[in-house]
Amino acid sequence: MATSTLPARQDTSRRSSITMKVIMAISGLYLVFFVLFHMYGNLKLFAGQAAFDEYAHHLRTMFMPILPHSGFLWIFRLTLLVAVVAHVWAAIQLTGRAHAARKDRYAVKRTVRATLASRTMRWGGVALVVFIVWHLLHFTIAKINVNSGYSEADLMVGGHESPFLLTFAAFSTWWMTLLYLLAMVALGMHLRHGIYSSIQTLGGTNTKRANRTANLVSIALALVIAVGFVVPPLAIVLGIIGK
Repeated sequence: MATSTLPARQDTSRRSSITMKVIMAISGLYLVFFVLFHMYGNLKLFAGQAAFDEYAHHLRTMFMPILPHSGFLWIFRLTLLVAVVAHVWAAIQLTGRAHAARKDRYAVKRTVRATLASRTMRWGGVALVVFIVWHLLHFTIAKINVNSGYSEADLMVGGHESPFLLTFAAFSTWWMTLLYLLAMVALGMHLRHGIYSSIQTLGGTNTKRANRTANLVSIALALVIAVGFVVPPLAIVLGIIGK
């Protein structure tokens, strides 16, 4: 009886793992869309304070009066929260199953190589989650002013908080800029592997040409996003973007 049910259990486990990989792939690609959108918004810092503050304000008034003030922004945040939870949950489940299935020690070099790559991906993901929590506290939830050279009044324009000045003050501090740059390196590495894995999971690497295309797309998107995020803070440090 136990022998007859073993293949059925293995088949169920396999289907479950495939489902989790698909969840991880779809949620990951949605998060890629978000970081692209976020990167585009950050580049508006080059347009100056008025343009960047108007962009930030527009996000809060989008689709009014159909939605209340900040309604679109909160709906978007909730979808992102669902995507992040689904992505992390699937990653944890798949990691646990991978460890449980690793019973035999054979093909030592191949196993070590795969483990190092996966560890980089996993720990990079953990680092990004920690950074995202801090990023949200810093710029969205608590609006933390990390630059002692600026008072709360210095970050206000016309009685309202200026997103441009908050960002400018943050990246005028060397440690905040360094932390951000390190996080973007982790993001680029995570995207490089994650985008390719998502395309592979969804069946986009079945031929040599498709596999090569997926590889190039993952590298290109990772570079564009990481560099796009890095450029504004470096421009602030170098004085290219000023108040």
